[in-house]
Amino acid sequence: MAIAVIALPSVTKLPPETDGAVVVGGSHGAVYAAYLSARAGVRAAIHNDAGIGRDEAGVSGLAWADSHGMAMAAVLSSSARIGDGEDMLRRGIISRANAIATTCGVAPGQSAKEAVELLKAAPWPHTRPAPLAEGRSVAGRVICVDSISLGDGRDRGRVVASGSHGGVPAGETATAFAPRLALFNDAGFGMEHAGVAGLAILDRTGIAAAAVSTLSARIGDGRSTLVDGFLSEVNQTAYRLGARIGGSALALALAVAEKGLLTS
Repeated sequence: MAIAVIALPSVTKLPPETDGAVVVGGSHGAVYAAYLSARAGVRAAIHNDAGIGRDEAGVSGLAWADSHGMAMAAVLSSSARIGDGEDMLRRGIISRANAIATTCGVAPGQSAKEAVELLKAAPWPHTRPAPLAEGRSVAGRVICVDSISLGDGRDRGRVVASGSHGGVPAGETATAFAPRLALFNDAGFGMEHAGVAGLAILDRTGIAAAAVSTLSARIGDGRSTLVDGFLSEVNQTAYRLGARIGGSALALALAVAEKGLLTS
């Protein structure tokens, strides 16, 4: 039976046909994203390394995938747009591979096209992972989510600090529930500044958004975005609320949350 190769903008909502397929997902390569691929039953996954970043969080999911029997690799963020699986498949260059993927012959420097063919030999099926604890918590008046996909209607008009990259899929997801301020990780900006492309989408709908440097905060960790992050990109709506490049994400979040409290 032919093994499918499926390219998607994000792994947050994988369709049934990804079960047993080799998936090229536009998400970062941190643990939560790796978990989502494994939960969907993919044979092997290629994500974006998101600039590697603080504590190598951008590829931290590779070791997690190894421990759960799933082959996984990451493409260099400067080689293809994060949030765009088709572009990653077309232009991506492998930067990291876990032990299972390496056994299949995947190695840094290969094209993503080469890697997906090799990953068709990855072991499958593998054990479905136990559910991860929901990556959602409250820090004072700020909601922290490890993925922007965990935001919902409860968060309308609130300050949301997410561990997601700030690319197009993240911007579209946040638009749906309309926070007052959304914070993301810049994923090292990457090819064509795709790591912050979602900020303009939010700006067009009047939603303030900013990204923190991937070197300052761990991607995939909303609390780290809030507590550790320093702003590297802000949209115009956020600028009008006082956001400035180089500023503290925590200071901005608290200031905007306080303003929202006073005007609600």
